[in-house]
Amino acid sequence: MSRSPLPFDPIAEAHRRWVDHGWGDAADGMAAVTSIVRAQQILLARIDEQLRDLDLTFARYELLMLLHFSREGRLPMNVVGSRLQVHPTSVTSAVDRLEDQGFVRRSPHATDRRTKLAVLTATGRERALAATARLNATVFAGPGLSASQVGALVEVLRELRHGAGDF
Repeated sequence: MSRSPLPFDPIAEAHRRWVDHGWGDAADGMAAVTSIVRAQQILLARIDEQLRDLDLTFARYELLMLLHFSREGRLPMNVVGSRLQVHPTSVTSAVDRLEDQGFVRRSPHATDRRTKLAVLTATGRERALAATARLNATVFAGPGLSASQVGALVEVLRELRHGAGDF
């Protein structure tokens, strides 16, 4: 759905109204959080547009790439959840869908009967690499900021993530 841009910045307007209502001490933080959430929406829309006809979501793409980068193309399901920082239920759901698509298969662990492995299939690897080529060309190589802005943004967000206990 294409829409015309607004003639003003709604986050700047919200900031102004926050200050007008006596919440000036929180106005900058509100604008920062709201800006990050809106930026996420914009980027996810761009990503979804590229992945839609590949029948992938960004979450499933991340899982495929995690397996692609692993030494043997396989990881225990609990490790997948830990590395992607998602709940085990989300991992199960994503693996279920990828398994239905033939991109991943489940395999028993060689030494631990309680552990299941998510294993990348050849088809899954091909799909992950096709998706990566698209995303590199259309989203990642040109996120809408200069190289120095991208570097600064990554560093600022890294500090925020670190402070939140992300790593």
